[in-house]
Amino acid sequence: MLDIKLIRETPDKINELLKRRNPDLSIDEVIKIDEERRKIQVKVDELRAKRKKDSQSIGELKKNGQNTDSIQAEVKKLGDEIKLLEEKQNELDNKQKDLLLHIPNIPDETTPIGTSEDDNQEVYKWGEPRQFDFEFKAHWDLCEEKNLVDFERGVKLSQSRFILYRGKGAKLERAIINFFLDYHTQNQGYEEILPPFMANAATMTGTGQLPKFKEDMYKCVDEDLYLIPTAEVPVTNIYANEILSEDDLPKYMTAYTPCFRRESGSAGRDTRGLIRVHQFNKVELVKLCTPQTSAEEHEKLTEDAEKMLQLLELPYRREALCTADIGFSANKCWDLEVWMPSYGTYKEISSCSNYGDYQARRANIKYRDKQTGKTQFVHTINGSGLAVGRTFAAIVENFQQEDGTIIIPEVLRKYTGFDKI
Repeated sequence: MLDIKLIRETPDKINELLKRRNPDLSIDEVIKIDEERRKIQVKVDELRAKRKKDSQSIGELKKNGQNTDSIQAEVKKLGDEIKLLEEKQNELDNKQKDLLLHIPNIPDETTPIGTSEDDNQEVYKWGEPRQFDFEFKAHWDLCEEKNLVDFERGVKLSQSRFILYRGKGAKLERAIINFFLDYHTQNQGYEEILPPFMANAATMTGTGQLPKFKEDMYKCVDEDLYLIPTAEVPVTNIYANEILSEDDLPKYMTAYTPCFRRESGSAGRDTRGLIRVHQFNKVELVKLCTPQTSAEEHEKLTEDAEKMLQLLELPYRREALCTADIGFSANKCWDLEVWMPSYGTYKEISSCSNYGDYQARRANIKYRDKQTGKTQFVHTINGSGLAVGRTFAAIVENFQQEDGTIIIPEVLRKYTGFDKI
């Protein structure tokens, strides 16, 4: 969440940055509550001081044999006033915290200003989209023809937008996961994590999914557990409520998990195939670092995700997301989009976000500065390395051949055991 101290010191600047996201956003109510609770604190401190002084007087009066009934009554009255003010202060504290939990991160000064995804800025492209000299097919048709994905039975077993991989399709999906994990750990220095696939409310709040996006989560009935929407949630929270040594940073972590999203706001979008489903596989990259190295580590993480697309020889582009399109908790985001022939355009396959200390404040993840000895919040960074189902779809479409076969990228063949489907 946003730093209340920063809000107090630079309210106009915070408001200006928030309005780059959405003109309706404001921290005015937070400031109003903060001013009220601070006035109460001043009053409470005054009453406590008076109660302490009067309580000391009672002892002196008793020593001198004087009656203390009236002053004792006054001390009790002061105590009652203090209790009422503290209750009011707690009420304001909770209201302020709730407001802060619903306010997104302020965008970085370098994030392009925009009002919709149309204002995202293309940074560069890698690779050339393939020009087919035959009538190519969409991945959903190829998957059905080759019996790689059974869309109909996936729906029968669950509901719409759940899928069933089978045969070489299941093996290709697993091969992509193993390739990503092996490369991230063996070549890029990430520690492999296998976290729980369910997280409690505190964990979901730490990374910003709750309370704002509760309707997009799958909640377990009568339990404080949610199916995770991304490995970012449990992996980032591994060090929640802990103080790390500066020598422990940066931390590089990667994790494969299934991801579960209700996608309540995406009705009618990408209804066919593997692009937008309720359960999908993803390999995530997560970093914890110091504020001083944050921008550099964000760039390196993005390049680590890009390397996967390059090794798979899949054309892609990098985009700088504008203020209206960056994620709720992010201050800066690079999107990687892979070329999809069926759409005739690029589709998101990874969002690489820098959160500054926004998530760390929510999850209370700190480190101790080795020079000053003081504690401060880490910066958190994450991105998909990559979304596996979308990688699967991109491979099927981009490497289809005129004779109906699908060539397997060379880097995956030791994992699949076959070079084409």
